[in-house]
Amino acid sequence: MRPPSSEPVLVRRLAVGLIIILVSMALALAFFPWDSLRGPVNRYVSDQLGRRFEITQHLSVRLGRSITVRADGLEFANPEWASEPYLIKASAAEFEIKLWPLMLGRLDLPRVLLIEPQIGLQIEPDGRRTWALSRDTSDANSVPKIGSLTIDHGTVKYRALAQGADITAQIALVSEAGVSSLPSASVASALSAALPLTFTAAGKWKNEAFTANGRTGGVLQLSRDLKESFPLEINAVAGKTTLKAKGEIENLQELSGLDATFDIRGRNLEELYKLLGIVLPSTPPYQLSGKLDKRGQVWSASQMHGVLGSSDLSGDLSFDRSGPVALLSGKVQSKLLDFEDLRPVIGLPVKSSVAATLTLADSASANKTRSAASSRPARLAPSSRKVLPTTPLDLVRLKAMNADVVYSAANIRHVEQLPLDKGNVHVKLNNGVLQLEPIALGVAGGSLAGRITIDVNVEPAAFDTRLDVRAVQLNKLFPTIQTTKSSFGKISGQLELKGRGNSAAQMLGSATGDVAVLMGKGELSNILLEYVGLDGGEIIKFLLRGDRNVMLRCAAAAFEVKQGLMRSKTIVLDTSDTVVNGSGRISLADETLDIMLYPQPKDRSFLSLRSPLRISGTFASPSAGPDKVALAERVGLALALGVINPLLALAATIETGPGQDADCRSVLTLAGNPTKVQPAPKSAVKPGASRP
Repeated sequence: MRPPSSEPVLVRRLAVGLIIILVSMALALAFFPWDSLRGPVNRYVSDQLGRRFEITQHLSVRLGRSITVRADGLEFANPEWASEPYLIKASAAEFEIKLWPLMLGRLDLPRVLLIEPQIGLQIEPDGRRTWALSRDTSDANSVPKIGSLTIDHGTVKYRALAQGADITAQIALVSEAGVSSLPSASVASALSAALPLTFTAAGKWKNEAFTANGRTGGVLQLSRDLKESFPLEINAVAGKTTLKAKGEIENLQELSGLDATFDIRGRNLEELYKLLGIVLPSTPPYQLSGKLDKRGQVWSASQMHGVLGSSDLSGDLSFDRSGPVALLSGKVQSKLLDFEDLRPVIGLPVKSSVAATLTLADSASANKTRSAASSRPARLAPSSRKVLPTTPLDLVRLKAMNADVVYSAANIRHVEQLPLDKGNVHVKLNNGVLQLEPIALGVAGGSLAGRITIDVNVEPAAFDTRLDVRAVQLNKLFPTIQTTKSSFGKISGQLELKGRGNSAAQMLGSATGDVAVLMGKGELSNILLEYVGLDGGEIIKFLLRGDRNVMLRCAAAAFEVKQGLMRSKTIVLDTSDTVVNGSGRISLADETLDIMLYPQPKDRSFLSLRSPLRISGTFASPSAGPDKVALAERVGLALALGVINPLLALAATIETGPGQDADCRSVLTLAGNPTKVQPAPKSAVKPGASRP
């Protein structure tokens, strides 16, 4: 018989021996006096980082899949350049450390617990940060990765010069047992189901006064690896902007996985550029609510609704920061747009200085404030007041962001100069080029459509615009003028201009291009024409039997624009009673008018003192009246004849009707594409001004 093999016995003995060794090592490690290594650990970390690190009371370690280090009494100094002496100073701290990344030189902390800490965080414009754990504090790779953070009754100070931030926050965990006795992450995880962590903060953000308070779950999720979201409530005030938000967030470090409702209100949407980097127009006070979420680098505000001044606003917007230039996109709309709320948007001053300081609590009385303000006398004399917007473009902001936003308004009210009823515009901003295309507005039963392009990559900015007017109804165009309400006809026109400038006034003041307005057959109030021609006899008839309309055959006005000076190509209005021809200039740079109209009746009339009608003055204070020289000649003749015989004075006022029908086809063609400029009359040229 063969003797039994000794190999199985040897294997069993080796296995038992290995188990005994491992158990002995485990027992040795379990009962190892880790606190005896506190001194060497303090010296090693301090030497490696070049700043003081000390566990002042006790060190303990638990081994497992990861290493858990408990330090009673922790003092970790900041670099010498920091304003706060400590990065962390805590009565106790507990860190869970992944072993494998540590062996590769990376510090991965799935869980951090700090008890009564003082935390000093500071980042410099050159990239240095106090929480970078290496001698080179600008090395982003030396920043530890933290999964979750639990703070019990501590103070956090954050300072960032580039962000204009200097904030101090007080944090406290409200629980029956406190957190100092937490044995493991499971208890901390249970706290996150409620809102036990409260915080208050004060200081500056973007160099504006900043305060905040709120509540969160007990465990702050800082890593994208932890998918469990925790609740968050925050009330913050920065400058004149107030934000309230409530919801859940997955990754606090990157503000990712956010799903919350929000309510934001403030003095001016334009202020959000300074606070958040979002380029928005200047507006009256606003209040908006909706749903806010963030996935990756994309912020989304959906189901928005609220007010902007006296206008309602709703829609959806997203702000994508994943590219080299942030992109704002979406659709917003208003059921009712108060045109007064657009004044700061287009660069016009608000009517009352009170409007600049309105709060949302005052919004209910905003309309009363506007009405009272509009009745106050202007500070500037009308002749010196400017009408065209002079607010300069913010060139830096227009290059800071791209945009693709569609806005529409179903109803527009309170328009003083132009009876708009609805409108929409597609706003595109790409690498410093702003395009409003298409623009579509409902105007007096017709439409105004076209495009406006502004390029801020050149200095001063360049603009190029084309606007087309179609089928605007004459009787709706001037709703406040009684004599036009019974007039009928449809007006069309075209404006095509290019220019340079950093405000609307500068752009138009340097503009070059063409402007034309056309009107075909229609009806006009005859009393309006007779007033223009100072036909006393016809006016007396109207006073006795009322106004009547006359047939309009055609009307046209066309101007050539060079360097902000509009010179007439043709001005004509032809009715069954009168032909009115005209010429003149309009200065967009000086905001002045000088136009002469020459009425020629087609019928005979008495008591007529017809003379050229002169329209002059400024855009803010225009004036119209008969040319004084021509009128004086007719009045003088009437007075001279009256000395001889009072009846002969009427002879000077009798019109024989030399006016002839205008060739409307050629007039409209010339207005649409004229080739010859009519010279301005001598009386239309200012003394000392050179003739074109």
